[in-house]
Amino acid sequence: MLGLTPAQIRSFAGEGFLTPERGSRGEMRFGFHDLIILRTAGELSAARIPQRKVRRVLQRLREQLPEGRSLTGVRIAADGERVVVRDGEAVWNPESGQALFDFDISEIEARAATLAPREIRSDAELDAEGWYDVACDLEITSPEDARSAYERVLELDPDHIDAHVNLGRILHEAGAPAAAEEHYRRARELDARHEIAAFNHGVALEDLGRVRDAIAAYERAIELDADNADAHFNLAGLYEKRGEKAAALRHLSAYRQLTVNG
Repeated sequence: MLGLTPAQIRSFAGEGFLTPERGSRGEMRFGFHDLIILRTAGELSAARIPQRKVRRVLQRLREQLPEGRSLTGVRIAADGERVVVRDGEAVWNPESGQALFDFDISEIEARAATLAPREIRSDAELDAEGWYDVACDLEITSPEDARSAYERVLELDPDHIDAHVNLGRILHEAGAPAAAEEHYRRARELDARHEIAAFNHGVALEDLGRVRDAIAAYERAIELDADNADAHFNLAGLYEKRGEKAAALRHLSAYRQLTVNG
């Protein structure tokens, strides 16, 4: 429903952005405000904003808002690769704190939504890279059309690594982790040093209950990027489930250090 995996939701809860209650079996129960924050995070993720950036934006926005003001009281949206916040007439970039010229985000999104589908219909002679560019543009406005475009990329170039990664993410967000896992695995076969593919593969494997394989994928993601806080956090949870307390504490400590310093 939210476009987030269980691992991502646990990460937001661990960061303190959510205030879930605990059920009788220890399960998390989210309230209305929690769901709004998660929906916002899912929308930013669907707009290809990296999870680490989403967390950083929410953290800095929480620091910028007056005491007692909830994150749910403002509108957060992606504008290309940056995130913008609207609070009444005020619009700013939460990462820099810089005020922006007022503009209507919904109008931009509506205009893009009318352009993108027409673009994909008319550019039938595009090569793989052309279809890839179209697919990237479609992700914000029409994930289903984006999925079709990425599939077209792979018909033309079965070894297009980024198309495998992005198509995997769309399938994963649509609730098909098994199909996503196949694309992440193929991307890793094509490029063993692709850190995003390794991390995303770990999330898909975790959601499929393949804990040992997920741990291996997360460990590889950390080998490629020691500052991958999400991988450390997810590993801590998996090691805790397996009763490996020392390993869980080691990765949780690394996660805390990275998020405090970042």
